[in-house]
Amino acid sequence: MKSNVYLFLIILILFTSCKNSISVADTENTPSVSQGYQGQAPSPVVPTVDKPVQRQWKGVWSFEEESVSFSNEFDSARLNGVASDGNDHYTIWITAENTPINVSPWYAFKVWSKEPKEITIKLSYQDSRSRYYPKLSRDGLNFKPIDSTRFKAINPGEGDFGIKAAPEFAELTVEVSTDTLWVSAQELYSSKRVKKWIDSLAVNPYISSHEIGKSHEKRPIHLMEIGAGSVQKPAVMVISRQHPPEVTGFLAMKSFIETISGDSELAKQFRNNFTVFAVPTMNPDGVDNGHWRHNMGGIDLNRDWQNFNQPETQSIRKFLNQKKAEGYQFAFGVDFHSTWDDIYYPLDTTVTGQKGKIVFDWIKRISERLPQKKTNVKPTDKLTPTMVSRTYLFVEHEMPAIVFELGDNTPRDFLKQKGQVAAEELMKLLQSD
Repeated sequence: MKSNVYLFLIILILFTSCKNSISVADTENTPSVSQGYQGQAPSPVVPTVDKPVQRQWKGVWSFEEESVSFSNEFDSARLNGVASDGNDHYTIWITAENTPINVSPWYAFKVWSKEPKEITIKLSYQDSRSRYYPKLSRDGLNFKPIDSTRFKAINPGEGDFGIKAAPEFAELTVEVSTDTLWVSAQELYSSKRVKKWIDSLAVNPYISSHEIGKSHEKRPIHLMEIGAGSVQKPAVMVISRQHPPEVTGFLAMKSFIETISGDSELAKQFRNNFTVFAVPTMNPDGVDNGHWRHNMGGIDLNRDWQNFNQPETQSIRKFLNQKKAEGYQFAFGVDFHSTWDDIYYPLDTTVTGQKGKIVFDWIKRISERLPQKKTNVKPTDKLTPTMVSRTYLFVEHEMPAIVFELGDNTPRDFLKQKGQVAAEELMKLLQSD
C-alpha cells in the first residue's frame, strides 16, 4: 500500500507540473450551436516531428482496508492515478500522453472488490472536461452505457456541442464484487481485437490481409484487400482509427467493410469490378496505450499527410505509391473519424471539379435513405497544405475523398445502419459511372 501511495504522489506532482493549457493550435474549436453542429475550424498547420510522450504507469491500485482495487493492466487502458476519499468514494485522474492536445480525454480501467458493495467514482481530467459518457462491461468485450440514474454531471457545461458543453467532472455509482467491472469511455477495440475481426473476414477467398508497415513501437499495420480475382481493377481506399478514442468512426467503418464483404448480389458484383484496400487501425500504438489523440511519436497523424514524419503515415504513402506504380487508379477514398456529432468533411467541387461531385452525390443518397438524422456537411476549398488524409488522397492520387465523422454518442444500431447504407450507395454509384 505504501508503494501505491508514493506512486500516486509522484503522478500527482507530474500531473500538476505538466499542466499546459489546451492550445487552440491543436484542437477542434468549439462550434456555434445555434444551428446545430457546425463542425471544426480549418485544421491549423502544426509540427509533426516527434515530441516526448509520457507513458502511463501500469499496475494495480489497491485499498485493502476498503477491499477495492483498480487496474490499467490491459490494452487500451487509461488510468493515471486513484485516491480513496473515504466512504466508498474514489477519485481517478486521467492525463494525456502529451500537450497541447485535442480534448478527447480517453479513460478505461478495471475495478473489483473482495466483497460486493456500491462505490462512487469521480472522473477528473488534466486540462479537460468529461467528454465521453461511461460504458460498462463484465467481460471487456460487450459494453453498455451506464444507466443515467447512476451518472452525475458536476459543473455542467454550456451549449450542445464541444468541450465547453461537457461537465467539468462526472461521478458514476457502480456495483463492484470479485467479478471484474470494466469502465471505459467507449467500447474497447485494441489492435489485437481488430486483427481477430480482420482474420474472421479473411476466411473468405476474396479477402486477404498483410502487413504494410510498423508503428513506432513496432506493432504491425494491417491492410485488408477485398476483391475477386487477381486482375487489376479500380480501387477504393479506406482508413480508420488515426485517433485512438474515435471508436464510433471505427464501428461505422466495420459495418461498411462487412457490407462490401457480404453475400448480397450488389457486393458480389462490386468485388468483381473493384478492389477495396482498408487499414482499420492506423494508430495501433495510440489505441493500445490508451492515448487521447496521438501516436507514440506524440503527433496527431491526421496532420502528417504533407511532411510524413511518422512511420504510420509513411506506411500508407509507400503502399499507395506502390499501387500507383503498378497502375492502380483509385476511384474513392474515405477516412472514418469521430467527433461531437455526425458530419461530413468533403472537398468542395470548386477545387475538385466534376471528379469530386461523386462525394456529394454519395452524401445525398445516404441522407435520403437515413432522413431521421440531420446531415451536417462542411466542405473545404483548400488543397494546400495536404496535411490531412482527405486532401492528400485527392491531390497526390486523384481520388475523390472525404473525412466521414460519426458522433461520440450516435446510437450503435444507427452506426451499423449508416455504415451499411454508405457502403451500398457507394457500390451503386461507382458501378453506375
